[in-house]
Amino acid sequence: MDEKDFELLEVLDETRNITHAADKLYMTQSALSKRIKSMEQELGVEILLRSRQGIRFTPAGEKVLEHSRAALKQMEQLRRGLDAMQGEVCGTLKAGVSVNFSYYRLPEVLTEYHKKYPRVRLDIATGHSRHLYQQMLDGTLDIAVLRGEYPWDGTQFLLSQEDICLIYAREYEGKPLSDYLYIDHQTDASLGAQMARWRYENGVTGDTGSFVVDNITACLEMVKRGLGWALMPEIALDNFDGCVRPCTFENGEPFLRRTYIFCQRDAAALPQVQLFMDMLKKKR
Repeated sequence: MDEKDFELLEVLDETRNITHAADKLYMTQSALSKRIKSMEQELGVEILLRSRQGIRFTPAGEKVLEHSRAALKQMEQLRRGLDAMQGEVCGTLKAGVSVNFSYYRLPEVLTEYHKKYPRVRLDIATGHSRHLYQQMLDGTLDIAVLRGEYPWDGTQFLLSQEDICLIYAREYEGKPLSDYLYIDHQTDASLGAQMARWRYENGVTGDTGSFVVDNITACLEMVKRGLGWALMPEIALDNFDGCVRPCTFENGEPFLRRTYIFCQRDAAALPQVQLFMDMLKKKR
């Protein structure tokens, strides 16, 4: 077995389908089947079970997959180590960036980073912080920009903190919030609980009318058009020309949202990762 076989097994596990795996690997189904058969003969075990529903790994196959993943990771570490020895910033940067930061701040950072270090291969994942955090725990990301509070025993820095703001169209200035719709947006459980607390402390409950959209961009557009009011992070409000009021809780504590850099301890020693962290801090 070689590195191509390890990658082949990874794709099979991801797709659980011979046809889909062959398409993703740019192979014919017959060539893929032959390669699987060759591995089974080499190892002396059956790796896969096939059915109309797809494929599944046998217990022996699961063990083979476990070791192939470890081998792939070791090869990646070897390549990175060799790249770092060349005296030029290169290698791969595996970064995860939360949705809001990736939309409002990341393009500027990546543009400058790529201009300075064009030989670095950028492998950037964007998504909700909770999902990226799980990838950090799994070790599939070197570094992540996450919004909210998560336990972490690796390298961690506070990148920024911003106000959560009450926003509404100017036509509603002076009107009680209970007179018009609350527009909610999907977010993580921690921020959702804080938003619920703020609404409760300000006497705004679900009884006053509300609806939910799946992202803050849609939420902001609804508010711009005078449909209702919302609680939004300051990062999203650069081009909003309505009314913006930073929120505080009943005890006087400001309603803040924090953004952190999380980094794997071993990855922090890699030049491409360290320089990316430095650039993120510079742009905050």
